[in-house]
Parts: sequence; structure tokens; C-alpha cells
Amino acid sequence: MSWLSSSQGVVLTAYHPSGKDQALGGSHGKGGEEATASRRHGQYTMNQEITKVTERPPFDRSSSQDSLDEVSMEAYWTEVENIKKSSENRQEHQEVVVVKEPDEGELEEEWLKEAGLSNLFGEAAGDPQESMVFLSTLTRTQAAAVQKRVETVSQTLRKKNKQYQVPDVRDIFAQQRGSKEREPPDGAESESESVRTDENKYQGKDDQASSLVVGEKELTPLVPEEAPSSETDINLEVSFAEQAVNQKESSREKIQRSKGDDALLPSFRLPKDKTGTTKIGDLAPQDMKKVCHLALIELTALYDVLGVELKQQKAVKIKTKDSGLFCVPLTVLLEQDQKKVPGTRIPLIFQKLISRIEEGGLETEGLLRIPGAAIRIKNLCQELEAKFYEGTFNWESVKQHDAASLLKLFIRELPQPLLSVEYLKAFQAVQNLPTKKQQLQALNLLVILLPDANRDTLKALLEFLQRVVDNKEKNKMTVMNVAMVMAPNLFMYQTLGLKSSEQREFVMAAGIANIMHLLIKYQKILWTIPKFIVNQVRKQNTENHKKDKKAMKKLLKKMAYDREKYEKQDKSANDADVPQGVIRVQAPHLSKVSMAIQLTEELKASDVLARFLSQESSGVAQTLKNGEVSLYEIGGNIGERCLDDDTYMKDLYQLNPSAEWVIKSKPS
Repeated sequence: MSWLSSSQGVVLTAYHPSGKDQALGGSHGKGGEEATASRRHGQYTMNQEITKVTERPPFDRSSSQDSLDEVSMEAYWTEVENIKKSSENRQEHQEVVVVKEPDEGELEEEWLKEAGLSNLFGEAAGDPQESMVFLSTLTRTQAAAVQKRVETVSQTLRKKNKQYQVPDVRDIFAQQRGSKEREPPDGAESESESVRTDENKYQGKDDQASSLVVGEKELTPLVPEEAPSSETDINLEVSFAEQAVNQKESSREKIQRSKGDDALLPSFRLPKDKTGTTKIGDLAPQDMKKVCHLALIELTALYDVLGVELKQQKAVKIKTKDSGLFCVPLTVLLEQDQKKVPGTRIPLIFQKLISRIEEGGLETEGLLRIPGAAIRIKNLCQELEAKFYEGTFNWESVKQHDAASLLKLFIRELPQPLLSVEYLKAFQAVQNLPTKKQQLQALNLLVILLPDANRDTLKALLEFLQRVVDNKEKNKMTVMNVAMVMAPNLFMYQTLGLKSSEQREFVMAAGIANIMHLLIKYQKILWTIPKFIVNQVRKQNTENHKKDKKAMKKLLKKMAYDREKYEKQDKSANDADVPQGVIRVQAPHLSKVSMAIQLTEELKASDVLARFLSQESSGVAQTLKNGEVSLYEIGGNIGERCLDDDTYMKDLYQLNPSAEWVIKSKPS
């Protein structure tokens, strides 16, 4: 009986209309041996066949192969062959759901919903007020991307003779401008000026977009005045798509070419931001939702500007196991695990496999590359399913290479890919972007768009892979070697819905290996939320506060309250009892619960924490210094934001003068 036969049937899905599509990557054995075509039974590609390859396709270097040569691809094809053999050894009958191709306009509708603009079409289209604030914060390229999708949906709905119409984005902006012109000036409500849009910006003109402004402080220019001076700097203050437009209008950047050596890739860096770098996980959920909407629009705009098709797939529901370890959705695994370890965000089996590999020492030569015995892996899977949660599994019996094989098996047998069904093809399309910097910018946006469970697990995986690379002198696993081995496990199912020639397979294999390389090498940059997106969120929050304030004033007036009295009450408590240039920091869980701190040019968030910790006993202070507490910016034009230690408080105060400052524990 097979190791999954006792569990519920697994219904998998693939995006192929005919079931005849070819899977990515022919099987290439060492020495040019012919790899026989066989049915691969495993995740996503149940209904696909591996292309029969009699000889390796002629090597044709492309932009996706800058850092690869023919010899270095051997590890990739060896891993493909190992995956095929592993699947053959565990052949099982599994039902496949064939999903029909989406109707015309369906993906665009899905895109608008995911971008938070569902009320631009359908039955809610008659009342677009909710989206007006959101649209007012978009850059020129972002608005053009939205308009393109709205027009496609509008045409589709007209063809279907729907009773409702999708409004033109330009009309929505025109409505907003008209409503703003009718508004009387109100000094108390002019803290943030709208992005003034011009119709010709949505007709392909090269106008300079306005800056976002809060008070007298400029948040970010929407179009750069000139190209970034250093190729190694990643500019997070200006929209990536707008940078791409600017670059195309000036001189085309030469594509960085390298031979696959880690040291030859650009050493990209993030310039220091005085208002603090925002990492994924630093923002409150309501703000993070807005970040995701904006990241999707920005990613689409970037792909549009560079002429690359954004192949986003529509998510579908599939029947999966509701318990166990392998072939189980990440969300289900985490629900199980949180009963054992509350608050865990990465599957326990995933953590344990990484731990077991590391216990064997990361200096082992060929780590991740040398597979464990297929029969032994199958038996270990069965035993883990039965004993893992009971705590009776004997981990001492698991060899290091077996643990590595189990880790890769876990990743590729997830019912939904780790890089998600919706964005797997978008990840693969990164290889088609012309420069390494633009590839990195796209990956940054894609990481932001991943579901929390996928993103957290991917982060743990990449951090582990970096630790493997750190020991490359002994284990002989450079960053490109690790990328070669891991790429098939994350990307192997990328060609769903495509027939691939041998040459295409080779080019695509080189491309996804390079993407894996970028994910590992630049992972610290990828988990940063671009400042221009955070500023757009601040702008949205400010505009929404203004609307809420207006509604409250009307309500109070109807209730016969004195407006002047209300406005006095509306002033911040901090403004009332704290002198100018001084902030009051709250620390409800520390012995010193509140402290007034004078702002200076050099005062950082770490300095504020240090002043509070100096009031604590030595034992408590040492515990808190280990990163258990942080300073938070709360309210004003942000929901909640955890500050990094190098945030300059005076600069941030000027950006968000209405915020409260609170020291509290970081969420687990």
C-alpha cells in the first residue's frame, strides 16, 4: 500500500485546456545519456509528460542566461532526473481536475478585485466613491495599468450585454477633481494635497506627475528627475515603473553579464532612509492590505512599461487532504501546528527538516545536491505521517541527505506551489525583464503579494539556503549551485498551458535558475516595502481621515453640538500637553510608562529605546535588548508601523506629526 493510500484522495489541478502540454525541463543525464519520456506523478504536473530529449539543445545565450554556461546547467538537469525517478518510485492513482481556460475579461476582473477596485465594475460600479481616494494616489504608470484593465473588462461586459457599465478611469478622476474644486478651503483639512492628475497622463504623455505632500513635507516624487546615479542603488522612493519609463526615455541600461560567480552580480544596496526602512511584517494588517493592492498595480505597470506579459492565474479551489504532512496546504498545516505550538508561522515539519540537515553540519560536500535513496525516502514519508505529531518519530535515523530530499519533496508536493498559483508564472516572467535591477524590483513586489504562510515559509527556506552558501568553501555549494538544485523544486511546473520546444526548455531552465539565484542572494532587499508604496498608503489614510472627519462634523452638527467645542476636543492630547519639538513616548508594559523626549537631528529610535531600558533592572533590560520590544509609530497617517533602530525621530515626526509613539512587544 502506498504511503498516501490511507489518506483522503487528493485532487490536484493544472492550468491546461487539453492535458497535452509539455512539462518544463527535459531529463538530461550526465554524459549525454538519453532520458526516456515518462509520466511524472507529482504536484501540479500529473497530466503532463516530460519531453523526450535525445541531446541537449544548442546553447543560445540570452539575457536570462547571463550568469550560466552549458557546463553549469548539469546540476539542474541532474535534479530534474532525480525528481522524475522519485516520482516514478511513488506512482499513485490521483485524480486530476482539468480547469477550463478563463473567459475573456475574467482575469482582468480578478485583477481588479485583487487590486481593491472591484467596485469599478459589476453592480457596485454606479458608486465609485470608495475608489476615488485610492485612485488619487496612483502614479501615471499605475493609473494607466488600471485603465487598461478597466477598459478590457468594460468591453467584455458590453459583449455579454450586461446591464451595468464600467466607468472610464479618466471619468472617475474627473469626478474627483470636480468634487475637490467644489470643496471650500478648510485649513484644518488641508494637511495632505491630492495627487493632481491630468487626462493626458493617461493618454501616454510624458508629463511629470505631482509629488505626494503631507503638511509641507514632500513624501516622494512620482517621476524621477533623472536616472539613479549608481547602478548598485535600489531607489525605493520612486515608483519602479516610473523609473523604467525614465530609463527608456534617456539611455537604455546595459544588461549586466556575468559567469555565474556570486561576486560578479551587482552588489545592490538600499540607501539609508531617515524616516526608517519598512519591512514586511512592520505594518498593521489594514495597511498591509493596501500595500498589497498597490504592489499588484505597480507590478502590472512595471511589466506593461517593459512590454512583458504579466501571466497571472486565477485561483481555483481544489480538494486536498485535511490532515497529515505531505500534499497538505500550508494553511492546513499551520492550523494543525498551532494547536501544538501556538503562534507558529512556519510548518513544524519544515522547521524540523531544516534543523535535521543543519545538525549534520552544513560543511557536508554536495549538500542538497546528492539525493537520498528513493525507497528510503518513501518509507520515511510513511513513518513521518504516522508518528510526527505523536512525537515518537526517531529523527536520529534520518540521514542528512535524506532530510534534504524530504525537504525538497515537501516543497514540490504542496497542493498549491510555494510561489502561489496566481503568481508562479509572474515569477517565471521575471527572467524576461531587461536588467537585473528591474528583475529585483519585480521580485520585491511579488514577494509582497504572496500569502502570509507562503511568504514566511519562503523566507525560512531562503535564509537556510544562504546558510548553506555561507559554507561553500567546504560543501562546494555556491549560490548558483544551490539555485540550480532548488529551482526545479519551486519552478518545475511553470509551463502549465504551454508547449515547450527543447530550446525553449533550456532557455527557461536557465532563466528560472537565475531567478532562484536572485531570490537567495538579494533576499534581505526583497522583504523591504518600497517607500513610495508606504507613502501612497499614508496618502490614502490621510484622505480617508478627512472624509471621516467631515462625516463626524455633520453628525455632531445634527446632534446640536457646538462645533467649536468639538474642534477643541479633536486636538491631539499630545499637542495639548507636550511642548513643540518634544514627543511623549508611551511604554505601558515597562516600569517607566511614559517619557517626554526632546527631538534632535540625531535622535534615533534606538536612542529612545535605550532611555527606557536604562530605567529597567539589568536582567529585564538585557532580555528586552534581545529584540523583544520595539518603538512603534501609531495613528496619524499610518495604522501602525514598527520602527527600525536607525529611524531618525525628528524626520519621522515631521512626516507624521499626529502619530503616537509606543514601546511594545513585537508579535511572535
